[in-house]
Amino acid sequence: MKKAPADLAVLFADVTGSMSLYEKLGNARALECIGLCLSIMRQSVKTSGGRVIKTIGDELLCVFPTAMACAQAAVDMLSRIDMQAPVAGQPLQIRIGMQFGPVIHEGDDVFGDCVNVAARMVKLAKPMQIMLAGECIQAMEPGLRSQARAIDKLPIKGRAKGVDVYELPWKHSEDMTTMASVPPEELQQKPRVRLRLTHNGREIVFGARQDVIRFGREVSADVVVSDRKASREHARIERRRDKFVLVDVSSNGTYITFRGEPEMPVRREEIVLHGQGSISFGHPYAIDPAEVATFEVETLT
Repeated sequence: MKKAPADLAVLFADVTGSMSLYEKLGNARALECIGLCLSIMRQSVKTSGGRVIKTIGDELLCVFPTAMACAQAAVDMLSRIDMQAPVAGQPLQIRIGMQFGPVIHEGDDVFGDCVNVAARMVKLAKPMQIMLAGECIQAMEPGLRSQARAIDKLPIKGRAKGVDVYELPWKHSEDMTTMASVPPEELQQKPRVRLRLTHNGREIVFGARQDVIRFGREVSADVVVSDRKASREHARIERRRDKFVLVDVSSNGTYITFRGEPEMPVRREEIVLHGQGSISFGHPYAIDPAEVATFEVETLT
């Protein structure tokens, strides 16, 4: 059933270099890598208040109520994908296209000129680049709008006039990243939580000066896990403002137990840590409780 058009921001995100991943890694491992990218993108959409419309192969189509929320998701996606370790020497990369304007809903899908333009923008983008049309730029706040760089004016099929095309820098623009991902007032606040980890008798306090702790069998990991069912690069915990997020990147998964709750598997996904609990690497805790990490999220006064 069609609904009246509503103004929304539309974002297409596409995993780039997927053919090369299949050639280098084979089908199973390449699918894991692409699945990881899609999982990260979906989480960024959810965190920014958007909605995933559909997945088309290795591409995501989603909508947001505002252009600012769309930009926040785009920057979050790129920042988190950029943190992933290269696979077989190849970095995981995505590209993003955005537009803002009237969108027609039909069933669970969206249509219209806005969607078509966003689809064209993602095809223009290079790996790890955000491309967007003029209407999307105009719908943003002045501070973020000023960060955009005009690229060209291109003809679009079905449009009488061409579309103004812009790039939205993200990686080397501190102002842009700040505006897109963190409300300015939050930057002035001191962190209100810390994470206390214990593993093999070693205690680690994850405070304000650290952004990530990595777990795995590699000796370069922050926490070296000797269990053979653990992956070389198994998981990490990221600080995201006042939250600690466990991100699994392993083959066999990570198993987490919050105090008083049943154990749950996390496979190529992420979960926010809270309270107290334990983490097992590569198998459920009951199979082999010999090596486990315990955690406690503490509120600071």
